[in-house]
Amino acid sequence: MLNEAEREELLNIARTSVQSALEGKAFDLISSSEALKREGGVFVTLHKKGELRGCIGIFESNKALYETVPAMAQSAAFKDPRFSPLQADEMEDVDFEISVLSPLREISDIKEIEIGKHGIYVTKDFNRGVLLPQVATEQGWDLETFLSHTCLKAGLPFDEWKRGVKIEIFSAQVFGEKMECN
Repeated sequence: MLNEAEREELLNIARTSVQSALEGKAFDLISSSEALKREGGVFVTLHKKGELRGCIGIFESNKALYETVPAMAQSAAFKDPRFSPLQADEMEDVDFEISVLSPLREISDIKEIEIGKHGIYVTKDFNRGVLLPQVATEQGWDLETFLSHTCLKAGLPFDEWKRGVKIEIFSAQVFGEKMECN
């Protein structure tokens, strides 16, 4: 678990890296925190006036968190295929949210999934989809709805989770500029 100062540092890194990219400036990465030097998966989510504006992440990285966060922040801002690239005039309306992930764990029984605690990653053949733990809570979904939406995100029929997809779960420490950092 990251402490408040470490969470604030990652949020600052995310915002500064996107702002620097918008201005065409180099972004120097330095962190003295040992916790931020550890490797791990992370997703960065951008919201504009409360609405999703981009979300990109990685489950595993051989880079330190403080190096992975700016890469994911810039990808969320400029490379999320669901949105046009972020423009400089949008920055004042955008807030950043970071999800630092636990390792993936395959499950054999959906009863192992806890709404609000676990995110879901489903795969079948070449299809894959992920929803972060906070999505089900934010949307007010029950377990079956959460699984169905994860399948839909993977490009699969909504009820494919009943027929043999690989289901992996993970937890996340989620914090953001508009959230209580606890």
